[in-house]
Amino acid sequence: MMTLVHGSDLHFGKPHDAAAAEDFLLAIRSVDPEVVVISGDFTQRAKVTEFEAAREFLDRLAPLPVVVTPGNHDVPMYRILERALHPFRNYLAHIESALDTVTRIPGATLVALNTAAPRRALVNGRMTSAQVEFARTAFGEAAEDDLRIVVAHHHLAPAPDYEGDKPLPRSRHLLDAFEAMHVDMILGGHLHRAYIGNSLDVYPGADRARGLVIVQSGTTTSHRGRAREREKNSFNVIRTDADEIVVTHWMRFAGGFRPFSEHRFPRRPHVWLGES
Repeated sequence: MMTLVHGSDLHFGKPHDAAAAEDFLLAIRSVDPEVVVISGDFTQRAKVTEFEAAREFLDRLAPLPVVVTPGNHDVPMYRILERALHPFRNYLAHIESALDTVTRIPGATLVALNTAAPRRALVNGRMTSAQVEFARTAFGEAAEDDLRIVVAHHHLAPAPDYEGDKPLPRSRHLLDAFEAMHVDMILGGHLHRAYIGNSLDVYPGADRARGLVIVQSGTTTSHRGRAREREKNSFNVIRTDADEIVVTHWMRFAGGFRPFSEHRFPRRPHVWLGES
């Protein structure tokens, strides 16, 4: 059994909720994961002081490996010259020294792809063909039975709540590409509310039997929850064995984070639960 924790949208700065951050740390320790994933928006305005606070928080997760990716709030919005010339300078200095990364732990390969596009699509993001090839190479070097995970801040599938959020451009092409790489799961943020489902919910794709597990986290440590998670915080706990993937959506209540709902999916190559 492998356990991953997936949070997102910490938003250090004015919207950050320090009490929620402490509750998140307690919850992480209680589930004892092999790896923690934070899918972007570490800061609100990409300021050095905000990144320093985010770095201090991440350091408290040691010795756990932490997989990260930038969000659109991790590049300067109003500092236009900095956004044009050095948009990721503070992120690279304080969070991670590369924008696209590969993390390998026993039983899993995680590929984090930077979808923040400060010069092209400040809010909605982009994923390039070069990044798809980066992922293809990384997964091509993975063990056949590795759990294959893509991490991206921006979503490839909209939440089914009538809020009208547009996914990444070319999202259908990207889903087809990741399906061909035998990716099991895509982890993301940006929406500020959770969505846990399957790519077949929104796009039948080429393989209509299995699809990709889509796991979106709400904002884990800020006051900026939206829709059903307005003024709420959430993250996901993912447990997997050889047969299935179980995603538990945790939400924050008066006593801290607690499990709220559970979602089970067959793991590749199985196409139904309980298949032997």
